[in-house]
Amino acid sequence: MKITTAITLSAATILSSHESTAFTAPRAHQLIASSKGFSTLRSTLVDETDTINKQQLTEEQTQENYITETVANTQKSFQDDGFVFGLEGSGLERVKGRGANVVVEGDSLETTPQQVAMVSGTFAGQAFFAANAIHELYTHTNGNAPVTALISLATIVSSWVAADLGSGILHWSVDNYGNGRTPVMGNIIAAFQGHHSAPWTITYRGFCNNVWKLCIPFGLPTVAAISFVAGPENPMVSLFFSFFCFSEIMSQELHKWSHMTKKETPAIVNTLQGLGITIGRVPHAQHHMAPYDGNYCIVSGVCNEALDNSGFFRWMEHRIYEINGVESNSMKLDPELKAKTLRGEYRLTQ
Repeated sequence: MKITTAITLSAATILSSHESTAFTAPRAHQLIASSKGFSTLRSTLVDETDTINKQQLTEEQTQENYITETVANTQKSFQDDGFVFGLEGSGLERVKGRGANVVVEGDSLETTPQQVAMVSGTFAGQAFFAANAIHELYTHTNGNAPVTALISLATIVSSWVAADLGSGILHWSVDNYGNGRTPVMGNIIAAFQGHHSAPWTITYRGFCNNVWKLCIPFGLPTVAAISFVAGPENPMVSLFFSFFCFSEIMSQELHKWSHMTKKETPAIVNTLQGLGITIGRVPHAQHHMAPYDGNYCIVSGVCNEALDNSGFFRWMEHRIYEINGVESNSMKLDPELKAKTLRGEYRLTQ
């Protein structure tokens, strides 16, 4: 009995031992081996797939980062050089239709109390200097009202014509030179150049929102300084520049009217445009034709023909280029115009 029990225990131990595989049927052994091999192959494929996915993800991320950095490096803001008219490479996009596009950072189409205060204060101050000048002139003429009125009217008319010339020179300069970082005039430069990307934007602006920027160079400090230098013995100088600065500020509103239809403007505006007292729609539309090289005057436009036919602005651009090598934006946009300018062919042909 004890011998039988011992034999049974020994057999059980052998069967349960690691060497029991020797007693496993050949087919079962093959299945076990195949199962282990499949598990190993599956694990290898999963690892390789994960590696490929990670590599693809890394490549996609790298490409995306490259594109993002490239776009960030090539796009221009309103403060950069080359911010030209919303054309290719300017960082701006043209708005289709009569849409609005505010291009100056921090700018808005909403009229603020600060803008109203600045414009109101500027116009009130200019009116004071003009009235004081007329009073001084009245004193100088020994109280002769007709003479005072005639001289005052002549001074105002000449100032209006000079303001048209001044608006053309200003418009030409800010359209062609500088950028948003230019001291004092930076915002004006960016606004004028960006205006070409969406000309209709100006029509969405209220009066004070539209003209307040020009109160900076043509505001009270300018008029006060000129009047002080001229002195009370030269009242016509004070009157001339009071009205001149007022007209330069108003030029932006006259400019806005030229972008509006007859139905959108008051009857008096249509009358003024028809008489040529303020810049008309058709003359100003000629300015908005690439490369934007003429018809810069925007008060009445009376000086445009003489300036363009004489080649005044091309002559100026040539002189500037000779001095510092800086090209006007018009020259950058039109190589043929640049070549003609450098050959001394200044006259603008329509």
